[in-house]
Amino acid sequence: MSGDFLALAQPGVQQLSPYVPGKPVDELARELDIDPATIVKLASNENPLGASPRALAAIRDELAELTRYPDGNGFALKSLLSSQCGVQLDQVMLGNGSNDILELVARAYLAPGLNAVFSEHAFAVYPIVTQAVGADAHVVPAREWGHDLPAMLKAIDSNTRVVFIANPNNPTGTWFDANALNEFLQDVPERVLVVLDEAYIEYAEGSELPDGLEFLSAYPNLLVSRTFSKAYGLAALRVGYALSSAVVADVLNRVRQPFNVNSLALAAACAALQDTEYLAESRRLNDAGMHQLQEGFRELGLSWIPSRGNFIALDLGQLAAPVYQGLLREGVIVRPVANYGMPNHLRVTIGLPVENTRLLEALAKVLVRG
Repeated sequence: MSGDFLALAQPGVQQLSPYVPGKPVDELARELDIDPATIVKLASNENPLGASPRALAAIRDELAELTRYPDGNGFALKSLLSSQCGVQLDQVMLGNGSNDILELVARAYLAPGLNAVFSEHAFAVYPIVTQAVGADAHVVPAREWGHDLPAMLKAIDSNTRVVFIANPNNPTGTWFDANALNEFLQDVPERVLVVLDEAYIEYAEGSELPDGLEFLSAYPNLLVSRTFSKAYGLAALRVGYALSSAVVADVLNRVRQPFNVNSLALAAACAALQDTEYLAESRRLNDAGMHQLQEGFRELGLSWIPSRGNFIALDLGQLAAPVYQGLLREGVIVRPVANYGMPNHLRVTIGLPVENTRLLEALAKVLVRG
């Protein structure tokens, strides 16, 4: 007689639904018998440029050492990040992607009876990590699809331990400025850890977005989370990092898995971080692609949410699910976001010019067919 292992799981885990990633190319190819080489995937906010040549060379150089465990402290990468970000070495913590950072925060600071505050239409991992540890979620209604920071402040109570904010936000692409961030941080109680998720920060230039690093010294309760998966083109390797006070970093390291970032990821991230030409080209390609898609959507009579990421939330003015399915039949994968409370939107990753054109042509066909 077998036990009911769902019922035996923690209550928060019982109610969870697994995170659903963007549909893989091979899966669509199998389902619809399409040549995978003809499929365009614009669903997962991946960098269409391909990995940095320096990162690829670093991976090749590291292959001979696959029998060795990686440096569990990630000294080389942490040293580079410390220098580039202007923080001390003990303020840097590495994660298996930035998702790992979010989970470690929840494991370290949340528990039954405590709560986390985050926005409606925010990254799906925030409620997942909160619920998984049995904590409560205070979800604050969005304002114009973005974070309502004053309302989020009001949602903080005596049991709040973490606030998750994203700038820009995924999947909406919305953002807030430096003044709004500073005013928010000034009023958050010192006992509440603010996690500023800057997964897409590298796509902004100049003062388009506030740099969370500029606020670290003034606010010991701030943690800035970043990733190499987006602008640095290393999504497959899963490497992210957190910058915080040394105390917070020490706490997270206590619950971090040993060797949570593998050797190939460490080597590639070090190389990518120093490839300034690659990062500049990623930005240039993204800016051009953003303009191309916006012009194409305008010609199709469609609207969208302005974005500072490498994606656009396209407003179809109707249920998006049928359009999503139609695009799949055309060999184009985008991301439905009904699970984010956005049933009329599709999130479209900015691709290469030819991929953007393919998406726009397929979208026109699907909309005509109705």
